[in-house]
Amino acid sequence: MKTDLLLSELQFKAVRSSGAGGQNVNKVSSKVVLTFDLSHSQAFEEAEKELLITKLSNKLSNENLLVLNCDEDRSQLRNKEIVTKRFFDLITKSLIVPKKRKATKIPRSVIEKRIKAKRNLSEIKQNRRKPEV
Repeated sequence: MKTDLLLSELQFKAVRSSGAGGQNVNKVSSKVVLTFDLSHSQAFEEAEKELLITKLSNKLSNENLLVLNCDEDRSQLRNKEIVTKRFFDLITKSLIVPKKRKATKIPRSVIEKRIKAKRNLSEIKQNRRKPEV
């Protein structure tokens, strides 16, 4: 992942925030929308792109566009910083390949312990029965 190239491929757009906020919200475009085109990006290799497409499939549009919003702060610059940090966190988490799980054999002691517990429970239930005459 090439961070400088990735930063240059990001597109930012400032729009008006929704919701309550008084008169300021009607005048100021403080909400920041980040758009990233994954399919045309030169910052990733093909294997990384495939991994990102599979991991981020629910966040990508049909054209493989990743769109992130931020309207937490009243400052447009602060919202831009928050959304870029969020973007890089999302990308780094998505590029992590999980380790393969190795199937292990169940230890003999665990099997013996289970069988002993079953036998013990069986004896308790046997003792509850009425004696046969």
